Amino acid sequence: MNGTDFAGAPGIMGGSSNNVELSPDEKRGLRRAVAGIVSRTESYLPDGYVVGSELTYGSDGPEATVAVRPPAGHPVSAGFQPDADDIEAGLDDADRDEVAKGLAASAAAQVMYAMGDDPVPVAR
Repeated sequence: MNGTDFAGAPGIMGGSSNNVELSPDEKRGLRRAVAGIVSRTESYLPDGYVVGSELTYGSDGPEATVAVRPPAGHPVSAGFQPDADDIEAGLDDADRDEVAKGLAASAAAQVMYAMGDDPVPVAR
């Protein structure tokens, strides 16, 4: 989907961070948090939008990406690389909701851009 690979600051997707080794419980918790973002994003969108996620574990630690493919327009995504403190404390509920709302709004904007200035009504 949309993404960039750059050498950003630690904790930012593509940036270097300390090598984080996760316990099985931490991995499950991170998976649940990412699945929660997917679920929240879906709750803000009507049918026709496809929401998915990917969680990878590289040499720089875990990286999560949540992406939305709208029915028209370009896909949008949000990626993050949590540090050890975020993983231990758990991802903040407000942060997860903010990511979900931002993805939903961006996906809806993609549909608006794709439809142009003069959309054809499909229902009353």
